[in-house]
Amino acid sequence: MAYSSHSLFEESKKYIPGGVNSPVRAFGSVGMEPIFIREARGSHIIDVDGRKYIDYVLSWGPMILGHAHPKVTEAIERAVRSGTSYGAPTESELDMARMICSAIPSIEMVRMVSSGTEAAMSAIRLARGFTGREKILKFAGCYHGHADSLLVKAGSGVATLGIPGSPGVPEPLAALTITVPYNDTETFEEAVSIHGDDLACIIVEPVAGNMGVVPPKPGFLEALRAVSRGKGILLIFDEVITGFRFNYGGFRNVAKINPDLTCLGKIIGGGLPVGAFGGRKEIMEMLAPKGPIYQAGTLSGNPVAMAAGIATLNVLHDGAEDYNALNQKTSLLCANFKKLFKEKGIPVCINQVGSMFTIFFTTEDVHDFSSAATGDGDLFSRYFRGMLSRGINIAPSPFEASFVSFAHTEDDIHRTLDACKKTISEL
Repeated sequence: MAYSSHSLFEESKKYIPGGVNSPVRAFGSVGMEPIFIREARGSHIIDVDGRKYIDYVLSWGPMILGHAHPKVTEAIERAVRSGTSYGAPTESELDMARMICSAIPSIEMVRMVSSGTEAAMSAIRLARGFTGREKILKFAGCYHGHADSLLVKAGSGVATLGIPGSPGVPEPLAALTITVPYNDTETFEEAVSIHGDDLACIIVEPVAGNMGVVPPKPGFLEALRAVSRGKGILLIFDEVITGFRFNYGGFRNVAKINPDLTCLGKIIGGGLPVGAFGGRKEIMEMLAPKGPIYQAGTLSGNPVAMAAGIATLNVLHDGAEDYNALNQKTSLLCANFKKLFKEKGIPVCINQVGSMFTIFFTTEDVHDFSSAATGDGDLFSRYFRGMLSRGINIAPSPFEASFVSFAHTEDDIHRTLDACKKTISEL
């Protein structure tokens, strides 16, 4: 029996809350029903109705090599034939740990988990246990997963749905989370002057990707490092999105700033569920069984996920794919986007870092969540629907990043720009 996206969505709503397993997939903010995907290859996805799209969502970032990369799928197939989960240590976990520690110098030891949310949650618990302090500081619009302490002025799907936090998060727990604007060094320093002695950690996306792409202002990350070190506060870089996205390593390698702890995910799993957190040895050795801080996971270091991640990192490390070329390809795409919108007289702010970008429908320079929120949501929704109808898949939210992969071709770029030109002529 043939199914359509519409029929599958209607059936899904009977069994899955909202019909989806992650809220931003619902397409509610763009006035549509979600498309259900049948398969993906390279830079393209194909839905159950047989429509083909050039994909700039890339599973929200992991598919930097493109979908179903031959070396990754072959590694997965080999791993599956030996079993899918053992609940015991494997050599592949050690291989992955070595690769991460070698690629990111600030990570001396690492522990694998199964998601970015789990990585951030565990890193914060570790920071609290190591420092003996309870409060944490985060930045408005930065999303670090849906753990209770972190659903306070988060970005991404929370912003898209218009939820100020979330019911179910106890007020006393939320009170332990201090939130300040991203890129606002002065307010950050004021917050630390008030709460510093009680702060266990500062957690930040070094390049924000969950209020749309927002790069750090010059000196911002440096200030976080200097102030946190002076107060004995652990600095956590959430590189779940940015890890291995701009270079073989983390944004730490670009900024030349060493955080105390780093969270990873997405790319290091090659498209399979994965997460990791790591950092200074003296901190990481506080984790059980070496130390007293408990953290565990049945599927942590899953052998199939490790196989996919190792294969992905091997391709990136071997240099067969050129990060500089990928970043330049993205810069060319964004430059042409700007030209098209300018010719049509539609004000936009396009933020790009490496192979990540976001088009904000606003006249403002977007440097934090407040400026990101000035975007015209109705105009974005119309743009999204026009692009999708022309075979271009972007995130169904104005507060998300778009991604370019090594699989995107010149023809993909030309077709994307042609779709953009036709779409904005109708706005």
